[in-house]
Amino acid sequence: MGILSSVSSVLVLASHPDDETLGCGGTLLRHRSLGDTLTWCIGTRPTAPTWSETVIKAKEREIEQVAAAYGFARVHRLGHPATRLAEVDRSIVISQLREVAAEAKADTVYCVAGEDIHQDHQALFAAAASAFKPFRSAVRSLLTYETISSTDLASPSAPAFRPNVFTDIGAFIDEKLRILALYESEIATAPFPRSPETVRALAQVRGAAAGVRYAEAFQSIRESR
Repeated sequence: MGILSSVSSVLVLASHPDDETLGCGGTLLRHRSLGDTLTWCIGTRPTAPTWSETVIKAKEREIEQVAAAYGFARVHRLGHPATRLAEVDRSIVISQLREVAAEAKADTVYCVAGEDIHQDHQALFAAAASAFKPFRSAVRSLLTYETISSTDLASPSAPAFRPNVFTDIGAFIDEKLRILALYESEIATAPFPRSPETVRALAQVRGAAAGVRYAEAFQSIRESR
């Protein structure tokens, strides 16, 4: 199950901080347990006046705490305004992603799903799909992950997220939820989607599909060995 063997350098792309933990936090922890190098790339940043200075500072502290919890070797921030990534010239984002992947020597990339309702997720996926074409990149595996409250809210007429790769995260679910709790500005109690109870429930559903207790689900966009 999953494609964690013979991986050495992992790059996770998040449109916003918390995407990575919601979608593949357990998988990142499993990679870490195998000795793989982890790099985090955040596509956007909160800006005033949409977010207050107090909230912006709180989010910065969350990023620092989460980065330490995963043991990321590097944290890259593309710095584009949150909710406006789709307005940025895509060639700029493509170039940034290629630079980040090259510096990290990434062979596996996890990215938000293109089917997501959030425009920032759609824009980041589109840039990643172009940036990591096999004839332009050393990246061997490109997978997308689901982000609860975004992937599941896509229009019924839009293409659906259909996972074809599952990672057993039974040994890491509690640590994933502990890290999720660091995002105090983003989580709330159930039935809010970004709650520990809901995230655990989704992991159980994905685990049932894969024949394990807890799992995370991915779409393999490209796999070359």
